[in-house]
Order: sequence, then C-alpha cells, then structure tokens
Amino acid sequence: MTAHAEEEHFAGSNKLFMWIWAWLLILTAAEVFLAYRPMAVHFMLTILMGLSIIKAALIVAYFMHLKFERLSLILTIVPMLVACICLLFVFFPDSFRSFDLRYKHKEPPPVTQSSEEH
Repeated sequence: MTAHAEEEHFAGSNKLFMWIWAWLLILTAAEVFLAYRPMAVHFMLTILMGLSIIKAALIVAYFMHLKFERLSLILTIVPMLVACICLLFVFFPDSFRSFDLRYKHKEPPPVTQSSEEH
C-alpha cells in the first residue's frame, strides 16, 4: 500500500446509463403527451415543471457525475431551483394577461333539420 490512498471514482456502467437514458426518454414522452391533453393550465404546468426538475436532477446526478458528490449536487440543484421559481414568479403574471388570447375550443353548432327533409 502506498502512503496516499487512491481515490475511487464512480465511472458507471453502460447498463446504468442506458436505464437513465430510458427514464429520461419516458419522462420526455410523458411531457409531450401531457402537453396535448386538455386540462387546466395550472395543473399541466405544475406537472410539467415537476417532470422537468426530475429530468434535470437525473442529468446532473448521473451524466455530470455529481451523484456521489452530495455537496456539489446540492449546490448545483438548489440555486437553480430557486432561480427557476423566481423566474416563474416574474413571468407567470404575463401568462395571465395573455390567457384570454388563447384559442378556446368551441363545440360545433347543433345541426337542425330543415322542413324540406320531412
């Protein structure tokens, strides 16, 4: 043994990275699916933001190799989460202003039978 112990670095395996990639793909597909579902805007945005935070955490933890560096992971995710929430509070009121400008699906007018068909 040497006087200085060698540090082991987690390199990860291809299987692990393929699983993480598959989960990222599934989460992205869920986001795309939810974006086209008719639901309340606030509910949809909450779900999409949550899924995006989960995806960002997976990318930072595994692909940026910060999973085993807890302090670096916390110092990376927490300030960005605070920044995103602050930006949300800054720009979210603008979305209320333009809410009435969005297209609202209208039902087609009812079909009436003319007197000629009787």
